[in-house]
Amino acid sequence: MSKLRDMTHRRKRAHTKMVALQSPVYKAFLDMEAATFGDGALTKMHKELIAVGISVVINCESCMQWHIEQAAKAGADQKQLLEAIEVGIEMGGGPATAHARFALEVMADVFGDA
Repeated sequence: MSKLRDMTHRRKRAHTKMVALQSPVYKAFLDMEAATFGDGALTKMHKELIAVGISVVINCESCMQWHIEQAAKAGADQKQLLEAIEVGIEMGGGPATAHARFALEVMADVFGDA
């Protein structure tokens, strides 16, 4: 899973750099992210599961990794994550089944290979 470790390292490094550069756009994005993913009518976990499905459809590997990890931290289990991935597959059709392969790799990393 070195690809996943590398993605995490690059994401953290870029985040630190953007914060250090005091990017007003990045700060606004982080504020929007905090407002979006906070508990409301939907829990953070449910919002993260929605983001997992969207990430599969748009084939954003970094997004899949981040939102699967965040959903798991918020209490999502493997079955819930799998169903979110399956929603993405249905919404994205055939190409999304290929994208979902990466999401399954991230799940194996988060929960262990089952």
